[in-house]
Amino acid sequence: MNDIKNVCVYSASSTKIAPIYFEAAQELGKLLARQRINLINGAGCLGLMCSISDAALAAGGTVTGVIPHFMVEQGWHHKGLTKLIETESMHERKKIMADLSDGVIALPGGCGTLEELLEIITWKQLGLYLKPIVILNINGFYNPLLEMLEHAIEENFMRREHGHIWQVATTPQEALNLLYSTPLWSKDIRKFAAI
Repeated sequence: MNDIKNVCVYSASSTKIAPIYFEAAQELGKLLARQRINLINGAGCLGLMCSISDAALAAGGTVTGVIPHFMVEQGWHHKGLTKLIETESMHERKKIMADLSDGVIALPGGCGTLEELLEIITWKQLGLYLKPIVILNINGFYNPLLEMLEHAIEENFMRREHGHIWQVATTPQEALNLLYSTPLWSKDIRKFAAI
């Protein structure tokens, strides 16, 4: 069983999305707080990013937000987080979020969330991030992406074993369970192994 103390959650900043996504974010925030897992996210003050932070904090949890300085200057940051880390760039933001985490969960989101998710998958494929990655497929949101990834494997753009880089959950509780139970990726990227 993996030692999970800090979880990075990628998620949307949109406020116009369906309630089912907000409900999932709130449930995940509460679960992380109850398990005494520190939430790491992009420190946004809108959308699912704000919703999960608020839920974790309200349940007695902690949240570390990581955000570029230019976003703070625009007032886009959550002002009530346990810890706020300001960075010089988006690249630095993503690296710090990954470095601090014991695993990643991707809630539904737009281009930013998709970019973060695909980058961390790529890092794991290269042996740069060995920890669990869980795609939280609420309401079938990620079905088209999962089909595309499978298509990439079928067309030999990725090896079949790379399909083990990520796990897929349909509920926040299942996502958390997968973080604990997924074997860590081997530094030898030619194989998938428990460490």
